Amino acid sequence: MTFTLGRGRTRMAAFALLLVAALSAGAKAAASPAAAAPVKKGPTSVAYVEVNNNSMLNVGKYTLAKGGANVFDVAVIFAANINYDTTKKSAYLYLNENVQRVLDDAAHQIRPLQAKGIKVMLSVLGNHEGAGFANFPSKEAASAFAKQLSDAVGKYGLDGIDFDDEYAEYGKNGAGQPNDSSFVHLVSALRDYMPNKLISLYSIGPSAEKLSYGGVDITSKFNYAWNPWYGQWQVPGIALPKSSLSPAAVQIGATPAGTAADFARRTVGEGYGVYLTYDLDGSDRHDYLSSFTKELYGSDAVYTP
Repeated sequence: MTFTLGRGRTRMAAFALLLVAALSAGAKAAASPAAAAPVKKGPTSVAYVEVNNNSMLNVGKYTLAKGGANVFDVAVIFAANINYDTTKKSAYLYLNENVQRVLDDAAHQIRPLQAKGIKVMLSVLGNHEGAGFANFPSKEAASAFAKQLSDAVGKYGLDGIDFDDEYAEYGKNGAGQPNDSSFVHLVSALRDYMPNKLISLYSIGPSAEKLSYGGVDITSKFNYAWNPWYGQWQVPGIALPKSSLSPAAVQIGATPAGTAADFARRTVGEGYGVYLTYDLDGSDRHDYLSSFTKELYGSDAVYTP
């Protein structure tokens, strides 16, 4: 059978349109997000991971026996540091080799957690050099450090920053002592740089006591705050709603399981919205985790290697 040139072009055009439509449909299907992770009802569970010794992927290995939701909602990389450059007399963000390794391998260490619906934050901690969140000498210096934090969140595709004001050794190396304005300027600038990311407060140190200055109160700029004393129940001293607070602080394997269960009951019974855990390692901890998941969510925890 023969066709005229005009009809051939018509059929070729029709075929091209069909091909484009098919490719477009395939592209849309490929771009569609994966099915949403199962949703659970109850407090937000947080897991700090010491990445010097353990993998972030351990956070994603635990689900609830009932419904299959993640046990943990937030994973915290512990920890980056605030260091001090004695030549420039300024603070800078320092990533040790283990933290850097996790961040450089975000495709395998962070994205799998995020694909499960788990938020991944970077904790920042003092490093015995005199620099801390509470002793920036100026608003500009605080803003410059906030920009470093925001840039790291953006570069590595993280979900937020956690502040832990320990081990700064304020005054060392000629660095200043804590002042009233520093942390307010820092958190204000960070919130401006990343309005839609998470900011949490490990409620300890001078910074936790200096949340307002010059008519500015930074309380509302935090998404979460938690008690830093493992094995104890203590409401963080910040005027956030209960839904954003964790009076419970549990060191996995070290805090007795009965205490972890009691804290979980109190969390639910007293209307708090966060449950903090620390030092999740690579062992199968589902029995220990079940001590508090049964109280928080009405289900045992399941471990999947």
